[in-house]
Amino acid sequence: MGRIFLEHLGGARLFSCASCDANLTNRSELISTRFTGATGRAFLFNRVVNIKCSKVQDRVMLTGRHMVRDVSCKNCSAKLGWIYEFATEENQRYKEGRVILERALITESDGIDERIHDE
Repeated sequence: MGRIFLEHLGGARLFSCASCDANLTNRSELISTRFTGATGRAFLFNRVVNIKCSKVQDRVMLTGRHMVRDVSCKNCSAKLGWIYEFATEENQRYKEGRVILERALITESDGIDERIHDE
């Protein structure tokens, strides 16, 4: 089948797949920690890498009707959360194109602070 190519966003705090430790995103891409998924607490991110998306599904959620795709790890196929494709409510449109990762399905660890410090 070939080798799976994985991306790495870098950063001082990293979020990874809890099953295989593939890098997914970093703290600077985090928008909100005030979401709820099937496993409990969930985080909304602006950009996430190393994911696969399912077909679009129509779901009625606590905040209204949304068109979403489930997301899973590109490396091990573990379920991670979902991506918002379309929100029917105007005040929910900020979620479009953004990714929810469920806290129980990811890990957070130290990365490398790449900022250059003046001496």
